[in-house]
Amino acid sequence: RLSCIRNNVWLACCGVVSAGLAVLSSFGLMLFCGVPFVVTVANAPFLILGVGVDDMFIMIASWEQSSRKRDKSNIKSLLADTYGEAALSVTITTLTDVLAFFIGTWTAFPSVRSFCLYTGTAFVFCYIYTMTFFGAIIVLNHKRERGNRHWLTCMPVGVDKDEAETSCLYNACCLGNCSREPSQPEGEHPMSIFFKKYYGPFFTTKGIKLLVVLLYGAYLAGSVYGCTQIREGIDLRNLANDDSYVIPYYDDNDKYFSAYGPRVMVVITESADYWNETVRLGIERCTQNLE
Repeated sequence: RLSCIRNNVWLACCGVVSAGLAVLSSFGLMLFCGVPFVVTVANAPFLILGVGVDDMFIMIASWEQSSRKRDKSNIKSLLADTYGEAALSVTITTLTDVLAFFIGTWTAFPSVRSFCLYTGTAFVFCYIYTMTFFGAIIVLNHKRERGNRHWLTCMPVGVDKDEAETSCLYNACCLGNCSREPSQPEGEHPMSIFFKKYYGPFFTTKGIKLLVVLLYGAYLAGSVYGCTQIREGIDLRNLANDDSYVIPYYDDNDKYFSAYGPRVMVVITESADYWNETVRLGIERCTQNLE
C-alpha cells in the first residue's frame, strides 16, 4: 500500500516469523525425540514458508472483510469474525498437508521417513502459530492503524515531532502524508471486487458448475488410476548431475549386469582376528561354500 499508515510491512514480516517459529519448534521437538536429521530435511523450511504465507494472506483478507462489516472499535468481534471466516480454510489445508506427510512416514526409506516426520510436525506448529501468534499481531497492527500511526516511526500522523520539522518531505516520509491530515479509510481491494462481482457469479452458473463437477470427476478418476500405478523406489541416476560419471556407470550396469540379479554381500558382524591364519582359512572356506 502507498499509505504509510495502512502499509502492512511489519504484518508481512511477522507472518514470515510465524513460519520460522514453526520450523524451530518442530525441529527442536523432533531432535529432542531423537528423530534423525537428514540432508533432505533442510528443504522443509521452504514448504513451511509457502504454507505459512498462504495462511497469512487468508487471515489478513478475512480481517479486512470483517473490518468493513463491523465496528472497528470492537476488536473481539472483529477477531471472532476473522477466525470464523479464515480458520476453516486454514484448518483444511493444514489437515491435508499433515495427512499427506504422515502417510509418507510409512515408507521403507529412513531418509524419507525422517523428512516426512519433520515436515508434518512443522505443519502442525505452523497452524498453531497462525491461530495464536499471528492473530495477536493482526490485533496489534489494527491498534496501530486506529491510532493513525506511521508503520515505521509509530508516530501519530498530524503531530509533529518538532515544530521546526514541518516540511512536506518530512511529513510524507515520517508522518504518513504531506498535509498532516488523518488518512482516509481505504476502499475495497480491486482483486476482491473482481472475485466478488465477476469470478464468483461466473462459476455459480448452472453450466459452469456442471462442467466443474465433470472435470473434477475426470481428475479424481485419473488420480485413483495414478495411485494404483505408483511403485516405491528411486532411480539413483536422479541423484547425480547430468554430466556425472555415475550416470553412464548405472546405464552400463543395467545393460550388461542386470541379468545376474542383485549383488550378494557377506558381512562378519563379530570381531575377527584377521592376523590368525586359522581365522583367515575359515573365512575362505565360508566364501567357497557360499559360491
